[in-house]
Amino acid sequence: MSGITPQGQLFTLIRDYPLTGVESVTFLNALHRRLERKLLVIWDGSPIHRGADVKDFLSNGGSRGVHLEQLPPYAPDLNPDEGTWQYLKRVEMRNLCCLNLSHLHHELTLAVARLRRRPHIIRSFFAGAGLSI
Repeated sequence: MSGITPQGQLFTLIRDYPLTGVESVTFLNALHRRLERKLLVIWDGSPIHRGADVKDFLSNGGSRGVHLEQLPPYAPDLNPDEGTWQYLKRVEMRNLCCLNLSHLHHELTLAVARLRRRPHIIRSFFAGAGLSI
């Protein structure tokens, strides 16, 4: 799971198991604490973003710190964060062959760290999605 800011920051939540609404709430809480301001979160229509855990979080006070906007049902071209994963897969991890899931986790962590040192690339993902922020 990841999130980017127009300033070129990249936040991630990497797990070795499928993500659920619980991780979505964990991620939102961590972002809110880290950035210390109300968040505008624009995300895709993944079921983990629409589940009971997220609805409970929002109805129990989470909406005071987080405003959610959902993209159309399937519109990856409108999602600037898709640029993050495309860049990681096609540039940072291109031609990588991992021995196992642990190795992949390690290589992904290194790739994310390299991308974080290049905020101009992260900012470019907004332009790639047609957003002039």
